[in-house]
Amino acid sequence: MPTPIDTFPTLSAIPPVALVASPSVRAPGLRAALGLVALYFVLQAVGSGLIALVLGVAMGFVRPWQGVAAAGDGIRSMLDQPGMPALLAILTLSLAALLIVLLARQRWPQLWSLAQPPGFGFVRTGRPLFLALAVVIGLAAPLFGGWLTQLLAHGQTVTQNIQQLGADTPPAWRIVLVLVVVGVGPLVEELLFRGVLLSALWQRWRSGWAVALSSLAFALVHLPGLQWQWFALPDLWLLALALAWLRLRSGSIWPGVLAHGVNNLLAVAAWFVAINLPG
Repeated sequence: MPTPIDTFPTLSAIPPVALVASPSVRAPGLRAALGLVALYFVLQAVGSGLIALVLGVAMGFVRPWQGVAAAGDGIRSMLDQPGMPALLAILTLSLAALLIVLLARQRWPQLWSLAQPPGFGFVRTGRPLFLALAVVIGLAAPLFGGWLTQLLAHGQTVTQNIQQLGADTPPAWRIVLVLVVVGVGPLVEELLFRGVLLSALWQRWRSGWAVALSSLAFALVHLPGLQWQWFALPDLWLLALALAWLRLRSGSIWPGVLAHGVNNLLAVAAWFVAINLPG
């Protein structure tokens, strides 16, 4: 029986956009690509602490002269305030994404407008069908993926940090947080995994292996946000395969961004349901 890796390039009869790349254009190296992915998450981890400290000082919860222990207590007190964890997440993700996009743009400016690897695909797709397919994939992925994850979890509770964050956020802040989760997050992650990393792997294998490995990397880096629940990996990997398929078949990164955003929107839709619940 063929594996997904073997069959992935022929999942559709729709022909892919032809590879158009100048021999003089150099793709990102694998080390540089992995480094940029790692930098994105390091910026979030380090930036979160620095931004929390700045907010704590600005709001009067932290007085630098009181020492490290008092500063930590002040930051925790600040984060107990309604909406503050959401504000911290919004600022952290937005700033990390902005830095990564600017760095990638400066490092590989010639690759942005190329439709296929080694390009990043920041071009308008000439096939509107793929935008419709992106919406379908974005809607179907959470439903199928949720069923698969629950099946593998064998009754264990499946939780995400972002779901808990939204549940504890006032309604007005949830709207801003959703815009970041649905817009900023998918854009920078598609750039990293279906742009930079896929292009780096494509130069080595130019096959389904490049798609499979970039998709596996996408799944693995999301495990901390899922509290290391391994049974969520197949769902994330299949989603990433579908996003890579959209990227390569459409010749544009935008259908993947759209599908990714729709997927995230459904994942956080419960926040709005919770607004109307009593208590």
